[in-house]
Amino acid sequence: MNTWLYLTAEGLTEPSTDWPCYLWSSTGQRQLVPLHQAAQTLDGQPVDLLLPMELCSWVRSDPWPSKRQPDANAIAFAVEDQLGEMLEKLHLGVGVRDSEGRYPVMVIARERLAAVLALLAEASVAVRSVYVDADVLPGTEAVVVRWFGRWLIGGGMAARLAVSDEGLAALRPALSPDIRWIDERHDAVDVDQCLALRQVRAINLLQGEFSPRGKRLPWHFAGLALVMLLLLTWGASATRIHFLEGETRQLYARNEQQFKALYPEQSRIVDLATQLKVLQSQTVEPQKTRVAGLVSLVEQVIGASHVDVGRIEFRAGDGWKVQLTANSFAELEQLRERARQQGVPVRLDSASKERDRVQATLVVEDNS
Repeated sequence: MNTWLYLTAEGLTEPSTDWPCYLWSSTGQRQLVPLHQAAQTLDGQPVDLLLPMELCSWVRSDPWPSKRQPDANAIAFAVEDQLGEMLEKLHLGVGVRDSEGRYPVMVIARERLAAVLALLAEASVAVRSVYVDADVLPGTEAVVVRWFGRWLIGGGMAARLAVSDEGLAALRPALSPDIRWIDERHDAVDVDQCLALRQVRAINLLQGEFSPRGKRLPWHFAGLALVMLLLLTWGASATRIHFLEGETRQLYARNEQQFKALYPEQSRIVDLATQLKVLQSQTVEPQKTRVAGLVSLVEQVIGASHVDVGRIEFRAGDGWKVQLTANSFAELEQLRERARQQGVPVRLDSASKERDRVQATLVVEDNS
């Protein structure tokens, strides 16, 4: 038997830490103590809380059309017309489907249950489950039990009630003659056994928003780990993409600066790669032409003359400049005439005689 703490109906009028309680130990012994003393006796040990039926009401749904387990909201809407208050103000504990295909529902005011749990927390009583006295009566047969000065109706009966002697007298004609009767004044041991042998279908009210926060099923941890892994993966991907985009922007900016430095006349940049390709192709063709002209000059003009070639350089706007050394000015003049005949625009520049040799600069004009 678990350790039970029963809040009697006597304390409902003024809930406080003086609430009269019965405390059942794991050995089945019970003692009547106020709530604050029960908390001291428990010393942090978690308990199964038992509430008086006077705090609650009990209803059943119509036979459910599907064997599939419905969610709590569906059950709530199904029994809404049996409730005396708005659903928003009530907490519904849904039980196990019975043999008739109906779902039993234990109903309690949301604020009332929250206040009771808050009072227990204030008294340092740890609660692991919450049941109702009329719902824990054992067995599958209908039972009427006199318990702590009033009568509880439950067990296999399709009702959960707590009534006074007068109330029971009014209900007795409607009760089946084969109901089992238990009177605490004569059968106290049997009453205590209601907790030890409690109805397996009894409804634990710690559902939904009142579910214990400290307990998580293993799949909750697995789901949390999976979510964290996905978030980390997404974060790493987003960081990498952000870094690559930043590097790409910086590289493009540097390329754009270099392009403007090389081609200052290009004031508008639409497609950097295409514009650069076009400009480079335009630059390569004149260079090919210049090189071809130089090759023709060397093969057909300079190669046919008795001159020595020194340094060759090219300057945009000036053309090719070839340093030559000849035996005489006449030789240089013959070279110039030969170039004219070949259609190569050349001129002699900076000609001077040194000892028995003549040095000059042959300029091939740049017409591109």
